[in-house]
Amino acid sequence: MADDRAGFPLGRPARLAVFASGRGSNLAALMASFPPTRPGAAPAKDATVVLVVSDRRDAGALALARDAGVGAVHVAFGRDREGFEAAAQRELERHRVDLIALAGFMRVLSPAFAALWRGRLLNVHPSLLPAFPGLHAVRQALAAGVDRSGCTVHFVDAGVDTGPVIEQRGVPVLPGDDETTLQARIQAVEHEIYPAAVRAVLRGDAAPAAPRGGPG
Repeated sequence: MADDRAGFPLGRPARLAVFASGRGSNLAALMASFPPTRPGAAPAKDATVVLVVSDRRDAGALALARDAGVGAVHVAFGRDREGFEAAAQRELERHRVDLIALAGFMRVLSPAFAALWRGRLLNVHPSLLPAFPGLHAVRQALAAGVDRSGCTVHFVDAGVDTGPVIEQRGVPVLPGDDETTLQARIQAVEHEIYPAAVRAVLRGDAAPAAPRGGPG
């Protein structure tokens, strides 16, 4: 792993890892924007996805990664978060990863892991944070009767969906919407703003504030 105090831009294409638990729709959007390097292909301009990690052996995201020639690793989570993070960290170091994007990753990482990757660990969440953090954000929005929801890309910190916001975009909640239709509308926007947020971080245009008592 590159020095987490070095900051962006790196002066070279960044090496991205994606953590995912599901079918990988946001992973597909990230790989389309930051394509894996293939033999004979032009070098990556700003970044390339080099690793996908999933806590589920049968996750569609792992199949997408293998089909694209990207490192695809299942790391069991269970009740052993420390074990998962230690194994994941070994893979991140082996693949020389610079930045991690959580994309439908349905686990909460420890404050220690978030601190280790401070400024290099991003998440996308299906609400306009700080509204509706945590699980079932779309269901929460519908239950609250709001007329507008959306999605947020943010840095990950020690809390749950509490890190500094990088990008947000709203979508209308339409009459007759259910969880499936609203989720689909939000996901379409996630696929647009997540790559944009990653690029903002890589350019050095977005960074978390320096922690108290020292530089970022």
